Amino acid sequence: MPVVFREAGYRFHFFSNEGDPREPAHVHVTKDGADAKVWLYPLIEFAYNRGFDARTQRWILSVVEARRDEIEEVWNDHFA
Repeated sequence: MPVVFREAGYRFHFFSNEGDPREPAHVHVTKDGADAKVWLYPLIEFAYNRGFDARTQRWILSVVEARRDEIEEVWNDHFA
């Protein structure tokens, strides 16, 4: 499970086995038993959210938007 980065105690990561065929680029976010999956394209949006409140969801989306290029680069390097 490659960790892309950690920020404010949240782990932003993806799984090495992301479906067959592989799903489009996205990132999983976890902290304290809550987790979410965020698509990178065409829009940055939640595929699902399990346990994060609305304020945290907005923060997660802002972090993913600010660091989308980094997330995508790690994704592409991992699956190349």
